[in-house]
Amino acid sequence: MQRNVWRIGAASVALALGAGSASAAEEVNVYSARHYDTDTRLYEGFTEATGIEVNLIESEADQLIERIRAEGANTPADVLITVDAGRLWRAEEADILQPISSKVLEESIPESLRHPEGEWFGFSQRLRVIVYAKDRVQPDDLASYEDLAEPEWQGRVCIRSSTNVYNQSLVASMIETNGVEETEAWAKGLAENMARQPAGGDTDQIEAVAAGECDVAVVNHYYLVRLMKSDDAADREVADAVGVIFPNQDGRGTHANVSGAGVVKGAPNRDNAVELLEYLTTEQAQVYFAEGNNEFPVVEGVEVDPILAAWGDIKTDDLNAAKYGENNSEAVKLMDRAGWK
Repeated sequence: MQRNVWRIGAASVALALGAGSASAAEEVNVYSARHYDTDTRLYEGFTEATGIEVNLIESEADQLIERIRAEGANTPADVLITVDAGRLWRAEEADILQPISSKVLEESIPESLRHPEGEWFGFSQRLRVIVYAKDRVQPDDLASYEDLAEPEWQGRVCIRSSTNVYNQSLVASMIETNGVEETEAWAKGLAENMARQPAGGDTDQIEAVAAGECDVAVVNHYYLVRLMKSDDAADREVADAVGVIFPNQDGRGTHANVSGAGVVKGAPNRDNAVELLEYLTTEQAQVYFAEGNNEFPVVEGVEVDPILAAWGDIKTDDLNAAKYGENNSEAVKLMDRAGWK
């Protein structure tokens, strides 16, 4: 379902008739699958800094990708913003993005968090972590994703379905590191250790751990932070019942994914699109972009949320995130063979 189209100015947000309909000489048309209030402040900051107005269309990632593909050479879209490298790969496969060469982007964003040929760039990080029941598990009981397939975790693991792109990207990264055969054996062991058939989202997995349905679960870190910050006492009680483990700190590091953006092929306002992407690396923009979903900035030295800062230094996997998309098809087939529903 398409959401509203918004024109975002320096001090206000007003409903527009459509992207590109305004008379402003300088504009950029953004198709975004991110839906956070802080993104509005981010676009307003961009307009204040550059004078370039932002026309925004919001919808789900797959719908936006299909819309741009269907619009073809006539698309008004300049920038696509979405979450997870797996979805950015879908945009790449749909042949709707163009490579960008930018010294600002290449110097600011770690190589592992951007497309090797500049088709997309990550602007915030999301870590795939393990949460555990504080009253039933000690944090040193497991140290890696691989440990979850060990016999002692039989009937104790909760995780989302294999259709979830976050899990597909995790498995794709493991294929690149460990190979297909070893990863498939791991996925089979994980499936055998599940406390229940996969169901629900990441928040549901955390709630299941707190409720005693399982002892550990694999989730993106920000779902836990949302519960920790919630105005609902019941949510905070769930968060208090669990701890967090950052897997593979003694090895390759914790799996890191991205929220990212690319310039659309044939963008009518290409220079403005590149300027917007470069603006997203500024300190103010990094704070807004990451704050919207309690994610980690990608630019070194940018202040992080106090909850994230309290977790200390975290080693993350430096595998290029483009591999998550390249290995996605194999990951999906592997998970199916392993019995991961």
